[in-house]
Amino acid sequence: MGEGEEQLARSFEEHRGHLKAVAYRMLGSLAEAEDAVQEAWLRLGRVETGEIDNLGGWLTTVTGRICLDLLRSRTARREQPMDDTFVPDPVIRPLSRVDPEQEALEADSVGIALLVVMETLDPDERLAFVLHDMFAVPFDDIAAVLERTPAATRQLASRARRRVRDTAPPSDPDTARQREALDAFRAAARTGDFEALLAVLHPDVVLRADAGALVQGVAASKRLQGARRVAESAMLFSRYNATARMVLVNGAPGLVGVADGRVGSVLTATVHEGRITALYVLADPERLRDLTLPDEEDAAHA
Repeated sequence: MGEGEEQLARSFEEHRGHLKAVAYRMLGSLAEAEDAVQEAWLRLGRVETGEIDNLGGWLTTVTGRICLDLLRSRTARREQPMDDTFVPDPVIRPLSRVDPEQEALEADSVGIALLVVMETLDPDERLAFVLHDMFAVPFDDIAAVLERTPAATRQLASRARRRVRDTAPPSDPDTARQREALDAFRAAARTGDFEALLAVLHPDVVLRADAGALVQGVAASKRLQGARRVAESAMLFSRYNATARMVLVNGAPGLVGVADGRVGSVLTATVHEGRITALYVLADPERLRDLTLPDEEDAAHA
């Protein structure tokens, strides 16, 4: 590798965390986000870099274009609407430590609840919303990717913004209150205290549990609404709560259920006025296989 190529590689690495953050918000999948960033690197190698005035901006829009193509392909293959039990890939870290790449992924508190809502956007809406509202990319640049006018692109972002605002469950930004509610939920589920569970759940709470493929021919994934139904289901959490660790999931308090030294489930919640309004559980073994457990010493702070 020549000196120029080495400099280009270093410059790209400086942008990698940002590009992965863009791709993750676009795709909701860590593996696909990695693939999209790698494809951006390959495309960079095929252009005359001397003609690029702003490398960061160029890489951002190219990554957005790659993700747009992936989303359009995903939509074309899908014969039915997105399953309402789907939970995006979580970003897990200990409560007390973070590395730069994870920090970029979690910037602006892009929680699981928001990613779930973003799955309902069409690909063009999602691109306009992510690039403009989350990364301040000008509408003129986004319009070039979408092959639309800036005015039409602005309308896409506005429509996406309204859907996010109207669909996302109410939540408080206070991490301490979120953690307090989740602690109460964990304790009640662990001891089988049904009334305590009802007390911490909002009357219209929604549970979305994504367990992946069928288990012995039965659909293990489910979506439940209402405090009583969710509390009855939550009693099942007691079997892993004895080893559940408090962590940060996409920047918010969450629980990692551990089985045989591996991640068996990831749970996070939205909390409003001290009560849980939504619960998201990922228990798909295929998607959890590559998730790394937080360090024991960091988990001990939970």
